[in-house]
Amino acid sequence: MARHYGVSVKAYNISREQLAFARERAKVEGLDDRVEFIEDDYRAMSGEFDAFVSVGMLEHVGVDNYGALGETIDRVLAPHGRGLIHTIGRDAPGPMNEWIERRIFPGAYPPSLSEITEILEPAGLSVLDVENIRLHYARTLEHWWERYETNADKVRGMFDETFFRAWRLYLAGSIAAFTSGGLQLFQVVFNRHGSNDLPWTRDYLYGNRT
Repeated sequence: MARHYGVSVKAYNISREQLAFARERAKVEGLDDRVEFIEDDYRAMSGEFDAFVSVGMLEHVGVDNYGALGETIDRVLAPHGRGLIHTIGRDAPGPMNEWIERRIFPGAYPPSLSEITEILEPAGLSVLDVENIRLHYARTLEHWWERYETNADKVRGMFDETFFRAWRLYLAGSIAAFTSGGLQLFQVVFNRHGSNDLPWTRDYLYGNRT
C-alpha cells in the first residue's frame, strides 16, 4: 500500500520475529518512513484511519472475540473509510480439523461468511463486495510446497524429522483442500452504513491503471 499508493500505514502485530523481518524489509525498500510496525494487539488500536485491512489474522482471532474486533473497527474507521477482511474460510461453520489444531495452528478457526458478517453488522458496517480467491491460494501453496521441498535438509536441521513431515503433510493437504473447495479464501470489502463514496462498478479493481 505504501509502495504503490503512497499512503501511511500502521501495522499491528504480536509476533516479534515477523515485526523484525518486516521492519528490515521496509528499510531495505525505502519505505520505513511510511510504514510503522507496532508490537501490540489489534484491540489496542487508536486513532482514525481511512482504511482498515486485516490479512490472515481473522483465522486466529477466535469467534468469541469477533465482537471486540467489530468494536475496534468501529472505533478507528473514519466516516468515509473502507475496510477489507482477507481470511481463510469455509462454506459453513464447523469444528477445526483436529490434527491441524494440535500440530499446526492451535486455536485457529476459519470462519464462514455468515460468521464474518457477525463482526460487521453490530457496528453498522455494510458489505460492498465479496470475492473468493481460493484457487489463487492453492497455487500459492504449491509454490510454498516446492520451496519447502527444495529446502528440506535446511528445515530438518532447524527443527527435526517430525516437524518436517508434519508441515509437508499440512502443505499438501491444504493444496487439496483449496483445490477441492473444502476451504475458501474470502476477501470481504466493507464501509460504513450509508456511505456512498464508492465506484459504481468493479472496473476500478480490474481495469487498466496508469
